[in-house]
Amino acid sequence: MKIIKSVLVSCCCLVMQTASSSITNNSNNSNDDDDTIPTFHTQDEQQKASDYANYFSAYADLHHQKIMLTDTHRMTAYHDAIMKNQHVFRDKVVMDVGSGSGILAVWAAKAGAKRVYAVEYTDMAKHARKVVEANGVDHVVTVIQGAVEDVTIPVEDWEAFNLQTEEGAAAAKECPADDDDDDASISCKQQQSKVVDIIISEWMGYFLLRESMLDSVIRARDMFLKPKSGILLPSHATMLIAPIMNEDHHMVIEEYLEGMDNWNDYLVNAKKQYGVDMSILTEEYDKEQRDYYLNSSHYVQLDDDTILAPPSVVKTLDLAVCTLEDAKGVDETEFSFDIESSGSGADDEEEINGFAGWFTVDFQSRTDEVGKQFGAKMTNPVHFSSSPEIGDTHWGQQAFYFASAIPIQSNGKVKIDGTMEMIRSKDNARLYNVKLQYTIGAAAADGLNNVMDMVESVYKIP
Repeated sequence: MKIIKSVLVSCCCLVMQTASSSITNNSNNSNDDDDTIPTFHTQDEQQKASDYANYFSAYADLHHQKIMLTDTHRMTAYHDAIMKNQHVFRDKVVMDVGSGSGILAVWAAKAGAKRVYAVEYTDMAKHARKVVEANGVDHVVTVIQGAVEDVTIPVEDWEAFNLQTEEGAAAAKECPADDDDDDASISCKQQQSKVVDIIISEWMGYFLLRESMLDSVIRARDMFLKPKSGILLPSHATMLIAPIMNEDHHMVIEEYLEGMDNWNDYLVNAKKQYGVDMSILTEEYDKEQRDYYLNSSHYVQLDDDTILAPPSVVKTLDLAVCTLEDAKGVDETEFSFDIESSGSGADDEEEINGFAGWFTVDFQSRTDEVGKQFGAKMTNPVHFSSSPEIGDTHWGQQAFYFASAIPIQSNGKVKIDGTMEMIRSKDNARLYNVKLQYTIGAAAADGLNNVMDMVESVYKIP
């Protein structure tokens, strides 16, 4: 099947222009590991500083924390998952990864946990300590400032809180010195560290994976969680996409066109007033504008009626068993949508102007074979969704707009079949690129069918 790249195609009064067909960003960095998170796995101080500036620094601000703390849907889901399952937390060891203000750690302590480790990389840890103390749980919760990949279980806690591994080890044994046998030393320390019964974390980013914090949760699981009986909350995650009709699409297109009109006006003035021809830069300026407006996803808060078909699942994650490789993105996954005209006869033309992506998470018992046998039972499971149907959340949805809308003829139908792929940007491993390939078939009321060639578009999730 023919693939259309950077050309205009007309079909059924439809005009579309696709983005570049390459899903990866070009990078001069030849490091094979440039899609890993740099902060904790490199000695390059410049990379660490860049990662802090681009990602962590905002989380040190109370203003940023307040945005999350006032997200009622988010807060209710975590509160219910903890406080309605207190039997799971009672006398257990809990680790809160990316604790922020410390509120999840406070709830875990109030639910009966015997020890809670609130791990926070930024200076928000100082505020978390104040919150923990002000709520009278500082005898249970200890706030550890640092990357979860670098922290260790305090040796004194083994006896003070009767920490136990699943093998029943009640005290830390002596491990080989690093210089004697690095692999044996690391393995020994990791086995001893598996004393945590529950890992709780609010790690989800836009369209679930943006920010790549899931990597840290997986590493924390592998280092600290009891492998047979330990649970993670949330326990499961799902990514979904659906076709949309959203009036903001027209604003995005208009802003792009206005930007190019302004540039053309500038060219005329620059030549007239200053005698300099700047038109040589038009192609690059247009590329910048397209990358921003047309080839990037957009944060949106959609109404439920903007969704034109039931969503398609593009990825599921079981947090008990998923891997770092799973966290790197979405393998090429098929989707299919059948969109019908509403038949309302309204004057406004119906159209499809993009896809939207969002996620759900579940707080439930383990579903893997080992976990089903040994894991704690979440008798009151909780489901959270960032979909339009539940109302606004601070995650919103990500809109992947078409360059031109697909019209839906009155009493007609449109069928979209295609695939989605999502991988990390090589320029910034916390960001992702999404590649969408699809064909469009339109069935009119008169029975005529039109199918256009495959469209391929690549979007950055900024």
